[in-house]
Amino acid sequence: MGTNKGLFVIHGAEEWRVEGPLCGGMGINHALGHGERLWAAGGGGWYPAGVWRREAGEWTLSSAGFEDGVQSVWSLARDGDRLLAGTKPAALYQSHDNGATWAKLPGLNAVPGADQWQPGAAGLTLHTILTDGHGGIWVGISAAGVFHSPDGGVTWEARNRRSNRPGPAGDLPRHWDGEEIRAEGEIFHCVHNMMWGAAPGLIYMQNHQGVYRSRDGALSWEEVTEGLPSTFGFPIAAHPRDAGTVWTFPLNGDSEGRFPPDARAAVWRSRDGGESWEKTGEGLPAKHCFFTVLRQGMAVDARDAGVYFGTNSGSVFASRDEGDSWVEIARHLPTVLCVEVVTP
Repeated sequence: MGTNKGLFVIHGAEEWRVEGPLCGGMGINHALGHGERLWAAGGGGWYPAGVWRREAGEWTLSSAGFEDGVQSVWSLARDGDRLLAGTKPAALYQSHDNGATWAKLPGLNAVPGADQWQPGAAGLTLHTILTDGHGGIWVGISAAGVFHSPDGGVTWEARNRRSNRPGPAGDLPRHWDGEEIRAEGEIFHCVHNMMWGAAPGLIYMQNHQGVYRSRDGALSWEEVTEGLPSTFGFPIAAHPRDAGTVWTFPLNGDSEGRFPPDARAAVWRSRDGGESWEKTGEGLPAKHCFFTVLRQGMAVDARDAGVYFGTNSGSVFASRDEGDSWVEIARHLPTVLCVEVVTP
């Protein structure tokens, strides 16, 4: 778990043991693990933007290669033998030495209109990175939208078109819709989180204004919000083997407090790719619940499809039955900014 006061690690499967705070107490926006290696990204305030890495049990912080003006690192991803990192302000960096040094991939910031990108409430952040292992990279930027590179980050194009609008969205008139300026045939550009589904080209997205699904690698998006108690939320999580199973954590709204509807915590699950939704909440607070689950705050275990989420009130909940029931495995942590699962 990345928190605003360092990285914490919960070990175990039945008896949970909390280790931390790590990384010098620096705010950690996102973390990543592979084998025995761990990486933790953050910075901001008194801390420089950078990526901590653990090798042979030792933690070191690297800021080498991040340009002046980078305030913090917001996201990490593995792409073959390299690491990718998204920053605030929005840019994409790569490392070929396991995070010791970093270099900017300039193509993303050269796309037409990049100089007009507008920040979300947390700033202009590149918070989500997806890779396919074949040179494809997808990123989510608040509030600029989704962008795709087919060639490892050299060239990019926007991927914000609705599936039910024919023709390129760039040819349609742009207008103010109360949240942002967008074309009539586009999704809202304030992406909150994206996750691969378990089928080629399948991506699920939680947006500022709803949940979306793409079945063609983000060439087009279908809204699948109907059946949820609200359009607003931050995280999205998908089953590692069942393409139709996806989880999200709806909140009551941008300007209504950003807590669960009716102050009752619930994870909502779909078994048919978002065509319908069911509420799951056994073991979660059933009243007087005002916490928030942030954009990187939910994760799924690729081995046994365990589902985990952390809250801004410092709790971490786990489900071993794909969301049917939940148990609190940690509490009184700092604000949880991200949750990731590392399987030895």
